[in-house]
Amino acid sequence: MKVLQQEELKTTNFFKENDTLQNVLEMMLDKEFAEYATRELTDFGELCAGDIDVRAKHTDREGEPRLQRYNAYGEEVSEIWVNDGYKKTIEETYNTGIVGYVHKDIPQLGRKGNYVYSFAQGYILSHAEPGFYCPVTLTMATAYLLDHYASDEVKERFLPHVCATGETELYEGATFLTERQGGSDVGANVVEARQDGKQYRLYGEKYFASNAGMCGVTMVLARIEGAQAGSKGLTLFAVPWRKDDGTVNNLRVRRLKDKLGVRAVPSGEVEFDGALAYVVGDLNKGIYYMLEALNLSRICNAVASIGIMRRGYLEAKHYVTNRHAFGKPLTQYPMIQDTLGKLAAKLHVEVATVFDLIQLYDKVTSGQGNKEDIILNRLYIAIMKKETAEQAVHYASEAIELHGGNGYIEDFVTPRLLRDAQVLTVWEGTANILALELIRLVDKFHVHEMFVRVMEERLEKLADNSLVEIVVGQLAKLDSTLQTFSRLDDATKTFEAKKVAEQMAHVYESVVAVEWAQRFGGKYEKLADIYLENTWALREMGAPMKTVQYFTDIV
Repeated sequence: MKVLQQEELKTTNFFKENDTLQNVLEMMLDKEFAEYATRELTDFGELCAGDIDVRAKHTDREGEPRLQRYNAYGEEVSEIWVNDGYKKTIEETYNTGIVGYVHKDIPQLGRKGNYVYSFAQGYILSHAEPGFYCPVTLTMATAYLLDHYASDEVKERFLPHVCATGETELYEGATFLTERQGGSDVGANVVEARQDGKQYRLYGEKYFASNAGMCGVTMVLARIEGAQAGSKGLTLFAVPWRKDDGTVNNLRVRRLKDKLGVRAVPSGEVEFDGALAYVVGDLNKGIYYMLEALNLSRICNAVASIGIMRRGYLEAKHYVTNRHAFGKPLTQYPMIQDTLGKLAAKLHVEVATVFDLIQLYDKVTSGQGNKEDIILNRLYIAIMKKETAEQAVHYASEAIELHGGNGYIEDFVTPRLLRDAQVLTVWEGTANILALELIRLVDKFHVHEMFVRVMEERLEKLADNSLVEIVVGQLAKLDSTLQTFSRLDDATKTFEAKKVAEQMAHVYESVVAVEWAQRFGGKYEKLADIYLENTWALREMGAPMKTVQYFTDIV
């Protein structure tokens, strides 16, 4: 009984022992901001490992959102019921400023926060509730669009509520793109906008609308009567869920989707029947605005992925540390040490790389980036969204295997991690869609040449050693591959693009790995060593078992 109780224990704080994230804050935030972030994330890390985690299990198993389409009088209300614990998680999470403090001052600092801090919060939250991080993501995207492109009138109407931290009523956000006939082909969308005075009214349906019924305002792409066909004929609108009198804004939720995972977010089919809508930005630039929001959502997707990766790793490490087989703890077996060592190395490097791109994203979205920064930002987001999503599924699966039969039982968190992880390869663009983004960037901007040059410049700043030499060699190989890739015909490019994206992600991660190894030394040098050996298949049979040799230091 004692051993079983140990196996079921969980960490009490998702931030305190997260050395990589703590170093990220020290590197990327000034001293005052880093100290503030550390205090706040320590509290949030405890909350996520405790109450929020307990509520997440309840929401997933018993308390998922439900559609209440009619009230007692038979009137259509399209309300979404959520459990009380879920409501508490909404309150506690948004009150941290995870959305609001990107756009307004943090009272304790007297200045705005940034995306590094917001995504650090999202990373910690995703250890416990990646499903709920979806509504947070949608609210972040809504705030971004309103803040950057809405008129003063529309911004004043909605933005204070979208950025609420307890001082006013919260409006969660949403972004409704998908239609049945369109899917990834957004240009095929047919939801229509008809002018009604200074505003418009929307007619039609959105087929996969996440946070339906929970959002206070949603951003919707629609085609104004007479606008050109294709994606360039779409306009962006802010659509309040309710009218000023509290009734539903001439829309309905037809049904909620019965999803494999991320059950915390209500995803439904929404019909517009004259819903009042407010134009956001230029009538002819809706698709461009929404693509910017999509890039933000892709980073959120990557952040949710690394949250699941670390939770899976923590659960697996705890389980095998306290489990005995054949007279010894599992962690005394080289196979277990090897698996955990590789997981630890990839996790560290992936988190460090995701925050490396987030730092660039902060620069670009604040208007300080040049044209090259903007293009590289798009590239990094595409290749890292793909890589992290695939790794989240891998880590969740590995965690189940390391638990043995218990890993497949819903009493443990591991099945939910796998179910939640699987959607991350789909949401915000599948691997195929991300590969097409790579092709566009290569064809239009020669991004492959920018990438190689920037990686070379970063490596040149490092002292020569065996690890740096490995990365220099892999970058040279990739350079040759990219030159060949850029000259292929269109069809062959699409065939090869996913593999090329993976290689670029691995080189990017390798550069970050050796930068951290030289900056911090110690275990980070060993993590880089293991990462490079495993990623580039450098170890020969019978060679030293680095994951075993370094196990005590890195795990």
